[in-house]
Parts: sequence; structure tokens; C-alpha cells
Amino acid sequence: MDVAALIAWVITAGGGFVLLGTWIARGGPRQAQAGASRFPPALIFGHFALAATGLVIWIIYVLTDTEALAWVALVLLLVVATLGLTMVTRWRQERAAVATGSTAGAERPAEQHFPVAVAYLHGLLAVITLVLVLLTALGVGGS
Repeated sequence: MDVAALIAWVITAGGGFVLLGTWIARGGPRQAQAGASRFPPALIFGHFALAATGLVIWIIYVLTDTEALAWVALVLLLVVATLGLTMVTRWRQERAAVATGSTAGAERPAEQHFPVAVAYLHGLLAVITLVLVLLTALGVGGS
């Protein structure tokens, strides 16, 4: 199950890179400074940094089978998930505002350029990853 979690985490990270790249390319950092984005750089880059750190720890866990590392990765993943839920909530609220036209005339926030399928797939895979990491840490389906 640890390798399945690793695969899910890597695929999830790929989707995250697409989303982060879109946000940067569409001017997210500049918009955040101007108050036009609901994604502060600390939120989006913190999500990325903690997810990447957790992934590295998970890779080391898979290689060493050191139980403590599984728990550290899980805790990091819970924080990452909390940040991710914060972002998806803000993203969906903005999408609703854009759809109703209540942001007419305003520059479209960078995060509203996210490919919708990628955003939802990233979230779904994140949930799968979290469950697989939890089950592995608990020793379910272990070696």
C-alpha cells in the first residue's frame, strides 16, 4: 500500500504543478499583492512546500520502512489537506461570483483560469493519497 500511496501522491503532485504553474503564469502573485486574488502567496506556496516535503519524507519511508516517517508524512499531509480545502473553498466561491456576474469589470483572478478537471482530479487524488497514507501508517495491508 505504501507504493500505491507514493504513486497517488506523485500523480497528485503533477496536477498540483499544473495548477501552481497556471496561477503563476496568469499573474497570481501580482494579483495577490493588488488584492485581486483570494490566494495569498503564503497559502499557495505553503501548500506546495509542505506537500513536496511530505512527498520526500514518504519516499524515504518507502525506502527505509521507518514507521515514524509514515506518521510525520501523514501529519504533514493533514496540514496540506487543510490548506487545500481552504483554497478549493475560496476557488469555488469565486467561481460562483464570476458565474453570477457579481465581479463584472474586475480582472479575472489567476486561480479562475485553473483547468476545472485538473482542479477536481487533484482534490480527488489528494483524498485517495491521504487515505492510503493513513492506512499504511496504521499498518493496514502492510507487508
